[in-house]
Amino acid sequence: MSVVRPVANGLRTDHPVPGLPFINDERLPLDNPDAIERTGRKQGEGLWGRTDPLPDSDGGWVAFTTEPKNPSYAWAVHQHPEHGRTVLLIHDEDLGGLHHEWVYGHSGFLYRHGGYWWDGTAWHRPGQVMDRAFERYDARPVQDALTITAADLLAHPSAPGNAYVAKIAAFTAPQEPLSNWVDHLALWAQRRLHGSRPLNQCIVDLRAPELESARLVDRAGLAKIAGIAQDDLPHPEYGRQNLPAPQTDTSDGPRWSEPVARDWAEQYHSTHGPEALLSGTTAFDTTQPRGLVADHNRLTKIIKDSLEDTRNKKKRRFASTAESQTQETAATLAWWPAVALTDGPHSLFPISALRTTVIEAVISGLAQDVENARKWGKDEPSLGDISTDVVELLVWYIQRKPGHTAGIFGEICLIARTRLALSPEKVGQLLRRSLHLDSKLNGKTINALLDLALPPSAKHPKES
Repeated sequence: MSVVRPVANGLRTDHPVPGLPFINDERLPLDNPDAIERTGRKQGEGLWGRTDPLPDSDGGWVAFTTEPKNPSYAWAVHQHPEHGRTVLLIHDEDLGGLHHEWVYGHSGFLYRHGGYWWDGTAWHRPGQVMDRAFERYDARPVQDALTITAADLLAHPSAPGNAYVAKIAAFTAPQEPLSNWVDHLALWAQRRLHGSRPLNQCIVDLRAPELESARLVDRAGLAKIAGIAQDDLPHPEYGRQNLPAPQTDTSDGPRWSEPVARDWAEQYHSTHGPEALLSGTTAFDTTQPRGLVADHNRLTKIIKDSLEDTRNKKKRRFASTAESQTQETAATLAWWPAVALTDGPHSLFPISALRTTVIEAVISGLAQDVENARKWGKDEPSLGDISTDVVELLVWYIQRKPGHTAGIFGEICLIARTRLALSPEKVGQLLRRSLHLDSKLNGKTINALLDLALPPSAKHPKES
């Protein structure tokens, strides 16, 4: 989940973001999404606008427009029929990212603390663990979350006279949160129009034990939770997009909640774990996929035997030295043919075609089980074991492309769900059973591989 950081609240928002200034949004026609879109769409170079209905809502919509008077920024408006209006000012380059999250992200519409999100009923942690069976991030509720409303904050003393409402033309995003933000919130409350959403329904923030500053972890803590060396974390400056968005930034660097760190570690190991699990050591003492090592060893033996057959054994001297040289020569000659079997643009084997074939073979067997259940009048199909040949091809593939393991398992679960209405959990159980029955991998490796690479919904029940 990409986290878009707004720079200001619109004055007519119902759900202010803490720490951000309020900006006069009176020029925005907030009751007309098409008019918001027209404000910027094709109105000049670099200007744009967009509006879309909200999926699964009766009358909800989103609308965006570049601000013509200050085109470095864009307005973003989320109108929900039940939960009211959100008006944000964002950097113009973030328009597409926020649009995607609001319309397609399945991650609510209010974001706080580095991507914690609210969907109208509950708070969830930032989306990090991809559930490929549903093509979205797994939604993970925050434990003991407490929703903070504008009424909660305004129950304490404030001084609206010390606040201001900014104007868009000269606006520049502040570098730090406003220190007296509650005063600005009080001024916003005073400027609310008659009939606006009640303050006790205006969501401002959340509090939760996991977000207490003393419980946040730094890079060293993130690495420890992930079980990897700190030097193996993405670079703090150049690889930060590969780290979770921090819950806060301090002078000593970013800080994350422990549950966010655990989710990131889960996704990291889902991606990288199969490579480590299914790796082997080559004759050159390097680490490569287990399947590539096996291919190399097999080709080395073939070449070595061929070299020895052509040698004149009667004239052979220093046999042990010659054999060692033959082994080394054979290993060198065998390496690139072994690589070329399955890797690179000039691969000798259509590895991508094999992936598609394996997936379709698994789905074909599942489709037959579903059809049989329909013929026999059964409410639930009984899934038969995946055929031995298909299991062998599946294992052959992932041993040579271990980094693709999560992808191929996820695609099988996705197609089985969308095409055959089979739950990812049932398909995950079938994959586990079939690999145990017919693959040559040991049971411990199979369980570890599936625990790493199956989609979350294939490991436990998931509502669609």
